[in-house]
This record gives sequence, C-alpha cells and structure tokens, in this order.
Amino acid sequence: MSQQDLAGLAAAHLRRPGLVVLTGAPGAGRTTLLRRIATAAAGPAHTGGGLAMLATVPALALSRAVKARLPAHDVPLLAEAVRSRVRAGLLVLDDLQYADPATLAALPHLATRIRVVAALRTPHRLPEATLSALREAATAWLDIPPLDPQAAADLARRTAGQLDDTAVAAVVARAGGNPLAVTALARQAGAGRGTPDTDVDQVAYAIATALADLPRAARTALAALGLLGRPAPASLLGAGATALHEAGLIQQAGDEVVPVSAYIAETAAGLLDADARADLHRALATATPDAEAARHLAAAGDHDQAYRRALTAADRTAGGDRADLLLFACNLPGVTPAPRVRIAAADALLAAGRPHAAARALTSAAPLGVEADVLRGEALLQAGDPAAARAAVTPIPDAATATVVAARDRILLLADLAADPAAALDTAEKIAARHPAPPPGVAAALAAVRAAHRAPGWERDLAAAAADGTDPLSGRWSAWLLVEHLTADGRLAEAAAAARTAAEACAADLAYSWQTRFLAVAGWADVLQGLSAAASPDNAVRRSADLADRALPADAQAYAVAATALVEADTGLLAAARSRLADPDGHPATAWVAREAAWLDGQPDRAAQHPQTPGAGLLTGLQHITARWAAYDGGAGARSPYASAFDIDGAAPAIPAGLPTAARRTLTAWATGTGFTAAAEAWAGTARREQIRCLLAAGLHDPNAQRAVTALLQAEQLADEAGLVVLAGRARRGLRRHHVHRDTRSPRSGSNLTRRETDVLRLVAAGEPTRRIAGQLGISAETVDTHIRAGMRKLGARTRTEAAALALTQLEPAVSSSDPSAGFGRNDPFDRPDRRDREDGR
Repeated sequence: MSQQDLAGLAAAHLRRPGLVVLTGAPGAGRTTLLRRIATAAAGPAHTGGGLAMLATVPALALSRAVKARLPAHDVPLLAEAVRSRVRAGLLVLDDLQYADPATLAALPHLATRIRVVAALRTPHRLPEATLSALREAATAWLDIPPLDPQAAADLARRTAGQLDDTAVAAVVARAGGNPLAVTALARQAGAGRGTPDTDVDQVAYAIATALADLPRAARTALAALGLLGRPAPASLLGAGATALHEAGLIQQAGDEVVPVSAYIAETAAGLLDADARADLHRALATATPDAEAARHLAAAGDHDQAYRRALTAADRTAGGDRADLLLFACNLPGVTPAPRVRIAAADALLAAGRPHAAARALTSAAPLGVEADVLRGEALLQAGDPAAARAAVTPIPDAATATVVAARDRILLLADLAADPAAALDTAEKIAARHPAPPPGVAAALAAVRAAHRAPGWERDLAAAAADGTDPLSGRWSAWLLVEHLTADGRLAEAAAAARTAAEACAADLAYSWQTRFLAVAGWADVLQGLSAAASPDNAVRRSADLADRALPADAQAYAVAATALVEADTGLLAAARSRLADPDGHPATAWVAREAAWLDGQPDRAAQHPQTPGAGLLTGLQHITARWAAYDGGAGARSPYASAFDIDGAAPAIPAGLPTAARRTLTAWATGTGFTAAAEAWAGTARREQIRCLLAAGLHDPNAQRAVTALLQAEQLADEAGLVVLAGRARRGLRRHHVHRDTRSPRSGSNLTRRETDVLRLVAAGEPTRRIAGQLGISAETVDTHIRAGMRKLGARTRTEAAALALTQLEPAVSSSDPSAGFGRNDPFDRPDRRDREDGR
C-alpha cells in the first residue's frame, strides 16, 4: 500500500470519533503523512506532539496542540479540556513516543469523543501496559510502509535534480525506502559527498551528516531548540539562526522561530556529548524564566541550583503551578528539602485536589512536625483512608497551636463519621465543647455529623458551611452533602436549587469536577420531578446526554446517565435507554433506572428483583416501588389481589426505615391494597411520575369503577402534560378496561405518514441527531426538520421524541381483547406492556 493510499485509509477511519495510530521508523514520513491527513480532514486541525527532552512535562503534547495550559493532574479533566477545544476538529499528535504519561493516559478517553490521529516512532520505549491500552482504544493501527523504488527515486530527483540515474539508484538502494534518508542522502550526493557503504544506521547517518554541514553556531542553535522544546526568539539562538533559516531547518512563527522538524532538532541535541549537553542546559537556564530554568538545571545535573530556582518560581505563582514546582523541588535527587518546603508542597497539592501527591511530598525519614501530621491526615482522608488518617493525627497533643488542634479534631471527627456514625455523635459533642467558635473546617465536619443524623437545623448548618467565603474544599464538600441529603429526603426542588447555586460558584472558580457533579445531580432532580420532561423531553435528553458524553467524576457520570436513560424510557425510547445502561456501574441511580426501564418495557422478571443492600432515602424507596410493580405485572396478583410477592413464602418484604413520607405511604398502600390516592397526593409537587404511578395503581386496585376511572383519567392527564408517553399508554390501557377509549391523534391527522416521514422518525427513535439523519438519507437538515414537523402534526405529538415513539407503534399490529373486563394479571392483554398499539403512546 502506498503512502497516499494509507492516507486515504486513515481519513476513512476518521469520519467519526476514534483514534488512528501511524507507526514507522525514524524518517519514515510520519510527519508528512500526518500533515496530508490533517489537510484533507474536515474541520480545523489541532497539531501538537511529544518532545524527547521534555517527555516528563505533564500534558505537553496536548498543550502544544490546543495552545493552552491544561490540567494534567486529572486525566478525565484533561481529556475534557482537550475535547472542549477540539470538538468537531481533528487532533493531530506527532512523536507519540515522546509524549508524557498524562497525554498517553488521556488518549483512550479522547478516542471515544473526538477524532485523533497520532504518529508513533518505532522502536520506542512506551510501557507495555500503555501500548496495550492504546491498541485497545485505537480504531486503526497502521504501519507506514517504505517508499517503493519509483516513489523514492522521484523524491531523490526532486531533492537533487542534478543526479543521474546511477546516483539516484545508489541513493534509493542505500536509503531503504526511508524518505528522510532519501532526502539527506540525495542532498549529499548532489553536493558530491557520496554515501558511505558502512552498516551504520541509515537515518542516524543521514541526520548526523546533514547537521555536520551546518556551521557550529547553527548546530548549537538547533540543539538549543531541541532542548527547549518550544518556539524561541531568534535572539536567543544567536548567530546560528540565520544559517538555520537558509538551510530551511527553522521557520518563523510570529516573533519566534520553530524547527521545521522537531525530530531533527532533538537529534541535533542528542548528537551532543554529555558534557556539551549539560553546558547547553546551563546556558539555557540563564536565558529562561525560573520555572523553566529549574528544569534545565536539573537536566544538567545541578540539582542544588534547580532546587533554589524552583522555590523562587513557586513564590511567584499560585494554584496548580505552585504545587507542581514545589513537588518538583521535593523530588530532586540528592537534595534534602527543608521541612517548610515539604509542608508548603503538601498544602498546595491538597488545595489543587491531589491528595496522593501531597502524601508523597510529606514522606521523610526525619519527623516534620505536627503541622505535617495534620496535612498527612488530611491527605489520607481525602484519598479515602479514614483509618490511616486517624492514626496520622492521633499523636498530636492538645498543647499544639489552635490551628493544628482544629485540623486534628476535624480529621478525627470525619474519620469517626466514616467508620461509625453513631460514635461520631459523641466525638462531635466533645469537639463542639472544645471549639465554641469553630473554624470553617471544624464547622463543616460538625454540620456533616448533624446532617447524617438529621438533627434539627442540619440544612442550615450545611448551607452555612457551603457559603461563599469559607474554605473552598470544605465549602464544596458541604454543598455536596447538602444536595445529597436533600435528594435522599425527596426534597428535589430544594436539592436542584442548591446544586445549581453550588455549580455557579464552582464555575466562577473553574472547579470543573465539582461543577459537573452539581449540574448532573440538578438534572437528575429535575427529571424525577418531571420538570425537564414537561418543558421538553428532547431538551432534557440533549442536556443530560451532553453532560454524560464528557469525562466526568463517577458520581456526575452516574447521575447524568440515569437522568438521560429515564427520560428516554419514559418517552418510549426504550432501546436507547437499555443501550445507555448496558454497562452497570453500581451506582444506586443507574441501578434503579435500569430496573425501571425493564418494567416500562414489559420485562417484569428483570425488574422484580428486591434490592439486596439495605439503605435509606428516596432511591431505596423507588427501588422497592418498582420491584412491587414488576412483581404485580409478573403475576403476583394471581395469588393475592393486593400483595406483591418477593419471598418464597409469598410474604411482602418489610418497608425499609428512613424513607421519605411519600415513598413510605406508597409502599404501605402496596402492602394493604388501599391508600394509593393519598400516596399520589403525597408525591404531588415532588415527583410527578411517581404521582402518576400511584394513580395508576389506584385505578387497578380500586373495586369501585367510578373511582378507578377518575384516578386513571387523572393519571392520563398528568402523563400527557409531562410527556411521559409510556405511563400515558398504561393509563389508556386501564381506561379501556372500563370501556373508555382514547385516540392520541389530533383532528388534523387524517393522512398516514409518508415513507420518508416514517424513515426519518425511525432514525429519530434510534437517537440520531438531525445532521446524521440528513447524511444517512441524503437530504438536507431543513428537509429532515420538515418531515419531523409533518409527522408530529399527523400523529398529534407534542415533541419529536413522542412522534418517533408513535410512528414505531403504527408499524405494529393493534391489540384487541375478547374480554375487555378481564383482570389485570399475567394473562391480561391490556396490561401487558410488551403489547404495543398506537394508543399506548409508544
């Protein structure tokens, strides 16, 4: 396969998100091939790559591509930062063998969201685990073939037109199809230098001999560019810059110059002997800022000077940069950092959200003092090891400074809360007595204990701990506890409001991980209330799915996926919901939605499983409610008209403690067979879909036909208003039992869907956006929208999602019943969710 064909193959793989890796020997033409692919690809190209002399600089390869500083300490956050800048463009990474570990770890995340093409030189020194992860994530792994003899000869003639056929043949034979070797050797042959006939590495010889033709100042300047790993002003390169321009080895980039080939520049640096390279690093340290100079001095082996320059740079910066510089100073070989430096490094790393690195910074053979002990305890606590955190701070005496004692007490209290919530109450009383006016960290820990036990005023205490002006980490943590506890208590409107307030504050501070976590739980609360669906199911799906498509913290990912899947299931897109929930993550929200979707889809056997882990809160109640619905649909009512059986002996399970009032009333109604209407009223204003389900249950269980019809009509109305298509269909099936029939079509829907309208709505049901539908059907996006609007009008649908669900049911035979008065048990065709007709709204 020619390189042109290889470029076409790579471009074909890059029509959608994925990772294409091009591999080849030095000088095989990887960079040229990347440039050809980037030129042909749709959208802007973001070009970067690794640098040999700066292979340990975190996220350097990606930063070069997007031309921005990136959060290298958090791989998912790093991937999201890159994705948000590349979007529909193409990420092009050269010299992957020099990429830093953060870049390599982010590539599998990026491959699922954006188009990435990367070049990897062989041989390389990537760890086997890293290489395996890249191969697994890659859409295609393509080896760059050598130039065929004719292509190599053409390249040699273009490089040195004066060569005769014999000289060209000699160059081609010696180069072995390597484009860089062809170019270098052709230039040498054209200058009358000839080519050696030894067995030294061809490409190394080509580069070395090419650079040997440069003046010494030019070789030094090119080596300096290789060590710098970034553009540099021409004045920094001295007199050699002119010769490099004339040789075509560097090019102007604004006010700075960059090497045409970073590989050649790095090779120039590699050709220096160790002493010359160290001298050049020292020279660069005198001409670069302190942070950069520290790394050059470390590379030169002058670790003491590197330590001092790193501390100087750290004093002039803040945030993550300060943390990186202090950690660099602590890790320099042969240097014993002062205790104050280790403590400052740990403090900065904790503020940056890097507890594991903070703990490493405090690792020392000599004692560092009580201040280091509390920082170590805080790091262990944030890293999820409360027992070790307690052990780290227990030796701190009461005679320590007030700040240290307060930090110690906070860690002890939170460690107790994690291990033994009951014992934490006693610890909280003692700590509250010791701190009549507790500092923010202690106040937040005391509020957490009161919230865990739902002491009166716990909401006020957590809100105060989360207020502006408090310690950022304690404040965000307290806000998260507030939102989680409000959600567990069924106070969804308050939870959503608190989450959005916290998200706005996090956005102002660029705290991405916390911001997305709050946004995800706010969207989840909206969906449970029925607010997003009432406004527009399409918009609800779009917002939650957009959030779920990012690289998020685990909690945020789970809530976003659960919200999206629940809206999809409620609006009839059950296949999409099942697909989204295909990979279980163990989170209670996604676990419940998976069962709920199975129940909505007429698979009660998959939804009836009783929750195995004890718990409290709204989600626990919802899991029990869904399980009882599923057991009822699965035929439990055949044994007892009012009992949902889960146990072998047919007994209903006990109602868990700690449930919100509405959930407890609903489960009590299932246990007794009465009280569903009162339970529905308890859900009003909290969770509309659960209010509807209670009304459905009232219509099924009430022996009085008039009261049953009234409940079912109310359920139908609420479901239609909220866009809950499947629940509306269940209400209509219940009404048909009482000979009340509904037609979901509007008076204007007299004509059937056209074939094109059906095709469009099928793709809408599959979750395809307008742009992709247009591409698949070969029509414009405007025409797609026209067909969707026409289908909505004919079907009487309020949204495109509902129209898609209704269109699918038109293609399936309607269900009839020979006995409309039959009961709603296992054999009742009107209550079998897997029997779909147009009136079901699915």
